[in-house]
Amino acid sequence: MPLFVQNKILGRITSSADLFDKFPYLQDNGRAFRSRSLVEVDPKCLLYVQQREFAATTPADQSVSVIGSDDATTCHLVVLRHTGSGAVCLAHCDGSNTWTEVSVLVKAVTTLNGSKEGKLELHLVGGFNDDSKTSHELSFNILGKELNDTIVDGIHRPVVYGIGVNVKTGEVFPSLFSHKGPAEQLRSTRTFTGGKMVDIYDSSRGLVKIGPCKWSSNLDVAFWLSQKDDTILKYLSTSPMAEPPHFVQHMKSTIQFFLEHSDCDSLFPGGQPQLYHRAETGSWERVDQP
Repeated sequence: MPLFVQNKILGRITSSADLFDKFPYLQDNGRAFRSRSLVEVDPKCLLYVQQREFAATTPADQSVSVIGSDDATTCHLVVLRHTGSGAVCLAHCDGSNTWTEVSVLVKAVTTLNGSKEGKLELHLVGGFNDDSKTSHELSFNILGKELNDTIVDGIHRPVVYGIGVNVKTGEVFPSLFSHKGPAEQLRSTRTFTGGKMVDIYDSSRGLVKIGPCKWSSNLDVAFWLSQKDDTILKYLSTSPMAEPPHFVQHMKSTIQFFLEHSDCDSLFPGGQPQLYHRAETGSWERVDQP
């Protein structure tokens, strides 16, 4: 599938500078985007996407108004939207299997657009000028960063860590999230133990679906709980100097969850996924399996 920029096919590019030389308006738009104020999204209308997850829906969805994700340093947040139907997908990609993931995301949107005419719009947010150049590699794998880079005390960091997409209008905006459920620790553990990119949402039923997950009960990870913050950052992050302040605590809580649930089968009775629907209070509430 060809990628167009201003109705021109994006040919071979060799660097970010090459891309912006050919399409300077991308740089202008990127600077304008990163200068916008952060929006704190109301959890009552939010579907939060964690690392190696994606979710897709349409403007007709009565349970979700915003799909969002954050904590992206070298990771990239990908929004794909069909202009005719408004069907939209948001994914949190970390480079684990990008070539396969791109086609899955395209299918997630095209499956929802029905027979309406239109084109696919791509929004790519995340990454920065990290020392290992992980962001560079992931950007070009998705397309075919420098805009999101700032220097604080001599350290390169992202400007925008998170985004939301308004399901009704298609607007994409910088955002932060106070709530990252449902089942935040379970989902984090799935990723921590090597889970692949997964679709977490059934838009036809308004249900978040988690699992069933599989992980080895023999992982030797308990020692991480007694390690210093710097050690955890060094070995468990792709960008130790740029992580948000809660990174270490998040990793420890994920490891603690794993240790308490090393038998993952107990979390999914009968091998069935955990299902959540939007309750009248606006929170995600677990649905009992029949």
